[in-house]
Amino acid sequence: MAKITAGVGVSHVPAIGVAMDTGITGQPYWQPVFEGFKFSRAWMKANKPDVIVLVYNDHCTAFSAECIPTFALGCAAEFAPADEGWGPRPVPVLKGHQKLASHIAQSVILDEFDLTIMNAMEVDHGATVPLSVMFGDMEAGDEWPCMVIPVCVNVVQYPPPTGNRCYNLGKAIRRAIDSYPEDLEVMVFGTGGMSHQLQAERAGLINEAWDTRFLDLFTQDPVAGSQIPHVEYMREAGSEGIEMVMWHVMRGALDDDVTEVHRHYHVPASNTAVGHIILENKT
Repeated sequence: MAKITAGVGVSHVPAIGVAMDTGITGQPYWQPVFEGFKFSRAWMKANKPDVIVLVYNDHCTAFSAECIPTFALGCAAEFAPADEGWGPRPVPVLKGHQKLASHIAQSVILDEFDLTIMNAMEVDHGATVPLSVMFGDMEAGDEWPCMVIPVCVNVVQYPPPTGNRCYNLGKAIRRAIDSYPEDLEVMVFGTGGMSHQLQAERAGLINEAWDTRFLDLFTQDPVAGSQIPHVEYMREAGSEGIEMVMWHVMRGALDDDVTEVHRHYHVPASNTAVGHIILENKT
């Protein structure tokens, strides 16, 4: 049977991808950001899964204001990096696991979670940057070391789903994977955040204390973390801090009891904080 082995929470700051793509990760500004991922890359190499379920948000590339699904599941054979205005990132195309994705779609929808099924979809930095920081430099002609099933969550247009809804979606995805008959090792990534705001009077907001508490709850009390209301994200973590609700999908897919393997937090990276955590199922 398929099984989930671990979860990864990680920021998807677009400038991190640019730093990797332009070869400036060793510069003094960027060096401490990437220092915190050295362990992660070694751990990823030693624990490489067969499939990653990657929870991220689209930044108005695959979707526009004309159609923004709350939850969209990528069921295509592959997902090309999107052109976000300056050309697509020079990284590999994501290869999907169509059989597992179709199984997740059936299981989760019959579990009464409404998903939009995407049989064609490009992915932006929200999906490619987390893969880059966890696997290291990859060129367009390479292949990512494992298959990827993208799950896109709306945190762009009001109203986004609650943390509780995302947490329960993670549990539904867990039930789907547990019932898949092929022996596969699966990881779940939750991406986005941490605290940041891109506009208006609070542009540049970073709340390290709140971010740290958010990370602590992933091992100490994930249910309490999932109950954080939208207004608290907005007040404490900024208008774009709402992206962190996607981390709850990852946490919901894990066991109740997990081991925190690694944590990394750094300020600043572009105009935000970088947050990262690795959690392993004890079983």
